[in-house]
Amino acid sequence: MKNIKSYTIITFGSFLVALGVILFFVPNNLAAGGVTGISMILNSIFPFIPIGFLMIVLNVLLFIIAFLILGNKFGAKSIYSGLILSFFIYILEAFLPKNFMLTDDLLLCSVFGTITCAIGMAFVFNQNASTGGTDIIAKILNKFFHYDIGKSLLVVDFLVILGAAAAFGVNRALYGMFCVIINGIIVDSIIDGLNQSKSIFIISKKEKDIIEYIINDLERGCTLLNGQGGYNNDELRVIFSILDRKEFIKLKNYIKVLDDNAFIAVSRASEVLGEGFKILRED
Repeated sequence: MKNIKSYTIITFGSFLVALGVILFFVPNNLAAGGVTGISMILNSIFPFIPIGFLMIVLNVLLFIIAFLILGNKFGAKSIYSGLILSFFIYILEAFLPKNFMLTDDLLLCSVFGTITCAIGMAFVFNQNASTGGTDIIAKILNKFFHYDIGKSLLVVDFLVILGAAAAFGVNRALYGMFCVIINGIIVDSIIDGLNQSKSIFIISKKEKDIIEYIINDLERGCTLLNGQGGYNNDELRVIFSILDRKEFIKLKNYIKVLDDNAFIAVSRASEVLGEGFKILRED
């Protein structure tokens, strides 16, 4: 059931990316990096081959190269995401009228295309998947030239932008670079929001009741830390727990009624890995 939900989210995210690409990037020749950008450049040379079909071929080739050079380091979700995104783009190309264009304003297309793609990519990335094969190129660069993965991805996208400059002109290539930069910022922000949890420290004389509420009602775990008061040197125990936003609100309201002298310290945990949250390693 959990896998079905995960693949459904990946499918939805990939569809959003496909919409952003077909509605905004492709009609205005904005090759914003990745396999999509490479396919757009190739399509400008071979216009009779659909971009979606080129993406399918490139992704299949890159995944074969990945298995030969890198071994089995790409999970089923990444393969599925790369192929379903290519398929969606292929279908949208086939059904939409030729030369379909919502607007020819490059700035509007850059902004709305990037936002749409970034939202879709954030959903995909949050399920421990990837949207395309340029990750494979980055990992190959990392293996043979020892570049960081992040820097390798920037190198790949920069090369795609150079190709876009040759195919579509410097002006559109610069807009493509703008899309790549903003896309990364938006994706990180959305993922932080999706994974945001609360890191909570509680000091209360009603600690047993609070612990029971966290375990039995919220169905979360907690840890007891031994402490000592700085003012009177009294020994005390601190309850530590990680909760999502809704759970924290429930706990806070419970403690308000239970012990209005309780001390609660809350900070944001941008990502939590482990049991009950995001699994450390997932296919």
